[in-house]
Amino acid sequence: MNPVNLKQLAQELNLSVSTVSRALSDSYEISATTKAKVQELARQLGYEPNPYASSLRRQKSKTIGVVIPEVANNFFSLAINGIEEVARENDYHVLIYLTHDDAAQEATIVQHLASGRVDGLLASVAGATQDFTHFGKLQARRTPMVFFDRVCEEFATAKITTDDYQSGYQATQHLLEAGCRHIAHLLISDRLSIGQKRLQGYHDALQAHGFTPDPTLLLHGTSDKDRNQTLVQELLQQNPAIDGIFASVETLAMSSYLACRQLGRRIPEDVKIISFSNLEIADLLDPPLTTIAQPAYEMGREAARILFKAILKNRPILPTQSQELKSKLIKRRSTAVL
Repeated sequence: MNPVNLKQLAQELNLSVSTVSRALSDSYEISATTKAKVQELARQLGYEPNPYASSLRRQKSKTIGVVIPEVANNFFSLAINGIEEVARENDYHVLIYLTHDDAAQEATIVQHLASGRVDGLLASVAGATQDFTHFGKLQARRTPMVFFDRVCEEFATAKITTDDYQSGYQATQHLLEAGCRHIAHLLISDRLSIGQKRLQGYHDALQAHGFTPDPTLLLHGTSDKDRNQTLVQELLQQNPAIDGIFASVETLAMSSYLACRQLGRRIPEDVKIISFSNLEIADLLDPPLTTIAQPAYEMGREAARILFKAILKNRPILPTQSQELKSKLIKRRSTAVL
């Protein structure tokens, strides 16, 4: 007896082959009643899907893309671990693309992926990006997409973030409670919501404690580590009263350590430093770095979980699936009161 195929199921139910196929794939486009009829008949007739033919019909690559600014940052390394775990559970491969925080490179990568190379995309946008139209090409192709950490607010899709405003407030408040009165804030980008929220938390904490934010104490970093060290040194020389530094990213904290060492500024005696960081060796720095640690692994897992639900169930990704996870303040000697 020949195996039952989709065409036979469709004829028995007086439905189109595409409707039967979508019903068996649990597509949101098919009603629950129709799904039940199709799935019941498939069971009765012993229908077995052909994985190879199914893959060809749906043009599935069994691959997802991950676009991130860098891998040297421990946050992204941990996030990738979470993403890859979910991908393996679903028998998928992961292609990782680095933008090096360059907007043009990001646009080139996303345009390449829009050709159908991947079944879905997870993205953390470059700090220099101002025009996000390249992501629109993926949406136009109905390629599922989830943003994490550095997100683009312009697109109606899920976004996995942390409590950036509250963490920015908490970091600044911690420095104030440690006795700092002239706190510099170092950031990569104030164009993205992540930078804006951390900056707003910094501003609001200062004002809540009776201080007026000083724009001369803001420093916009770059993707060049040597340049960042020079910028921090110049900031400290131009503002010798600075007694606290709140770095919004890990690389700027490292630049601050090097700049303080070069200028003979002692940490934490002369300058106290706190940073967003998932650096595993934060305890081994001299002195150990006080950090705001993000749940990077969990963020990667959640972003991937939402993406695969959309890919496998053929369902749209909605903004209501967005999540905001909690970061954790870990106090170490770099902000100690001596």
